[in-house]
Amino acid sequence: MPNRPETGSTSIILYALQTCSHCKDAKKMLQERRVPFHTVYVDMLVGDERNDTMRRLKRINPSISFPTLVVGGKTIVGFKRKEIEAALDGLRDRL
Repeated sequence: MPNRPETGSTSIILYALQTCSHCKDAKKMLQERRVPFHTVYVDMLVGDERNDTMRRLKRINPSISFPTLVVGGKTIVGFKRKEIEAALDGLRDRL
């Protein structure tokens, strides 16, 4: 499935809703930075895939708000440009 993150495929995952303007801003920022990332459109998931994703999301973001961005194990809730940039820089420094 295109929405399921593959283990080890990327260390950046964006949990988003298709209609969320802040999610679009986060995605655009990642694209502009030319970093590999995986987007999970939670509103497009169904059945077990949706349930599994919601459980995983609730563990890292109990409020289940969007966007939720995971950068190398660090969770960032909301479109917080400076925090995202710092996490991306830190991830790049570890590579």
